[in-house]
Amino acid sequence: MSFRPKYISFDCYGTLTRFRMSETAREMFADRIPAERMDPFLADFTAYRFDECLGPWQPYDVLLKNAVRRLCRKWKLQYLDAEAQQYFDAVPTWGPHADVPAGLSKIADKIPLVILSNAMDSQIQTNVAQLGAPFHRVYTAQQAQAYKPRLQAFEYMLDSLGCNPEDVLHVSSSLRYDLMSADDIGIVNKVFVNRGHGPGNAAYRYVEIADIGGLPGVVGL
Repeated sequence: MSFRPKYISFDCYGTLTRFRMSETAREMFADRIPAERMDPFLADFTAYRFDECLGPWQPYDVLLKNAVRRLCRKWKLQYLDAEAQQYFDAVPTWGPHADVPAGLSKIADKIPLVILSNAMDSQIQTNVAQLGAPFHRVYTAQQAQAYKPRLQAFEYMLDSLGCNPEDVLHVSSSLRYDLMSADDIGIVNKVFVNRGHGPGNAAYRYVEIADIGGLPGVVGL
């Protein structure tokens, strides 16, 4: 595949910014969850966060607190609001994966880069500033009033850009949050950055790369 899109759109957290939610939970609950049960505990946390994204939009701090509250209920732990707030507060401190700045720098002056993120406006600019490349637009779930994987989030991005699905190359490390919905809405050109966040599925018609360093080759740069 060598396709020169009008825009390259990205998931931010996980794909570009190193997503540390499970690391934070592993540290926070180390004194309450035995080491041999930690992986199932973190899998439940991941599942509850995903499930909270599927309903009507809610502020991201509320979403995280709801996910932590449900997690604590399942694992029969005391829910502490101050602990749950720490997850939200940590997000703006996260920096990019090491491969991101160099990979983006080879593309940014030739194709406009866009972010579509499950974030609040108040969080994401600090993360974007560390990515090492200029972005044409940064769209959030707060602006779209919907979290990915809901199609409303993708519709908001396409409508705001004034373009069609076929004009975009969408890049993500997550099938469940991004690439499945991108495919549903008609974004044929997709890149799966395999960072180990979940299994791939070739039925969703993407090009797979190991990191952002492989992206310039996808668009013929």
